[in-house]
Amino acid sequence: VYDITKRQTFDNVLRWLRELRDHADSNIVIMMAGNKSDLNHLRSVADEDGRSLAETEGLSFLETSALEATNIEKAFQTILSEIYHIISKKALAAQEAAGTLPVPGQGTAINISDSSATNRKGCCST
Repeated sequence: VYDITKRQTFDNVLRWLRELRDHADSNIVIMMAGNKSDLNHLRSVADEDGRSLAETEGLSFLETSALEATNIEKAFQTILSEIYHIISKKALAAQEAAGTLPVPGQGTAINISDSSATNRKGCCST
């Protein structure tokens, strides 16, 4: 996260990325966020500069405003989506390696006429 009103914070992003990549798991999901988008009139980092750097570094990118809650939820959703894709790819690769791929169109059957469920009495039964 860098402050769009302070160029120095943007200039530090590459160093922060290097430190993060040197010390974190190789599968880490990284998103770059330019914060304080509500202070557009004080902007010292162009949106395009952030987008360009993020693209060069292979990162997701959003401009956010913590004050106005702009793109905060979207940032978390994007990160979670990327994590899900990574985990799904790993699970699929593991299944392929083990030769246990599920057959397309086959899933787990659920019996909706389970007799044990009809014998239970709920709080509202008479």
